[in-house]
Amino acid sequence: MTAEIISVGTELLLGNILNTNAQYLSRELAALGITVQRQSTIGDNHDRLADWVKDAKQRCDLLVFTGGLGPTADDLTKETVAACYGDSLVFDPEEWEKITRYFAASGRATAPNNRKQAMVPARGQKIPNRHGTAPGAWFEQEGRCAVLMPGVPREMKAMWEEEVRPRLLARQNSTLHSLTLRVLGGESDIEYRVRPLLENADPTAAIYCKTGECEIRITARAATDAEGQEKCRAYAKKFYNILGDAVYDEDVAGLEETVVRTLKEQGLTIAAAESCTGGLIAQRLTAVPGSSEVFGYGFVTYWAEAKTRLVGVDPAVIDRYNVVSAPVAAQMAAGTLEASGADIALSVTGIAGPTGGDEVRPVGTVYLGAARGDTVYLKKLHVSRPDRALVRARSAQAALELALRLAQGKIPAGTRALPRAACRDDQALAELDAAFLSE
Repeated sequence: MTAEIISVGTELLLGNILNTNAQYLSRELAALGITVQRQSTIGDNHDRLADWVKDAKQRCDLLVFTGGLGPTADDLTKETVAACYGDSLVFDPEEWEKITRYFAASGRATAPNNRKQAMVPARGQKIPNRHGTAPGAWFEQEGRCAVLMPGVPREMKAMWEEEVRPRLLARQNSTLHSLTLRVLGGESDIEYRVRPLLENADPTAAIYCKTGECEIRITARAATDAEGQEKCRAYAKKFYNILGDAVYDEDVAGLEETVVRTLKEQGLTIAAAESCTGGLIAQRLTAVPGSSEVFGYGFVTYWAEAKTRLVGVDPAVIDRYNVVSAPVAAQMAAGTLEASGADIALSVTGIAGPTGGDEVRPVGTVYLGAARGDTVYLKKLHVSRPDRALVRARSAQAALELALRLAQGKIPAGTRALPRAACRDDQALAELDAAFLSE
């Protein structure tokens, strides 16, 4: 089956709204084994939309629309597509009652133009919207289909998952099961190593780049969900054989979720002292439900004075080595461990930019520390693209990776180890600084 995604809305063409719907639907359709041939964005104009639909329905088996289902005069998608598929719209009292109840519950009167949203296909099917006022629609003519969903991402995703995806699966007389691997590392390296596995027909596997990691989604088509699960599990083993523990988890929202769960399992606690990330590590950890069991302290030590007062960094060390240096990161991690009483302490200090760098420490230079027991582990990170948000995101991701490895009882790869007692030793700090500057 081939498909085209058509996003309707002048606000999309003007750049006022980021079109995340098309990205989401492309991935979802691909997971169903449906080939997306085009993505299109059309303004709120009846004639232009009608011309496009007439052409697109000749090219593809399925047209997937988002947007243009609202109550205003420029919301034209339903009427236009209905006409192109030889259908018409009729008033649905059940939908109208639902709309009036919705507005009454929020203390508002129902405007007359909301009646437009209660119009549904005469021959096609309405698609229930349990999260908003605008129902979707399904039109079909000579085996070619059109699916209309709201433009609001939250409503669209819910309608897709609850109504549209099951209908498409039913038409294909099979079920799909998916498994998502979360993999630490860069996309190009990971893709190169697993490339043959990405070319399989069933199960399929697709790689998606994230900040500091990748997501590999494995999808199997089968007669039952249990069979699909078994196929996905067998295929996932092939990725594990190649990538090893770079695959850090499955079906999780992000690295922070795995870190929190692992800390709980091991009975450990964690704290962090952040400079250039400004609390981003703490934000990610505390976004995980139940994180209060393992995370109790987060120090945002943006100023040099804060590093001294809160986590005990020696001002002389800052003066001698620079606030962005391995010795400072080491003292931040060791001091945070002492100040918090946690089992693991993270530290990060760097230059997020866009200004502030020099030849020795260009923008994107970051030092990370992680202390556990009598040892502090140090790592230098350099983000080559001087984008402030990217530097901060990469730094937080790398710090959480250090935390995961220490929680697992592993020595973090690419780090230098320093006895915690040596964090106050001038000679040890000088050697540490020289070693990192020579990299």
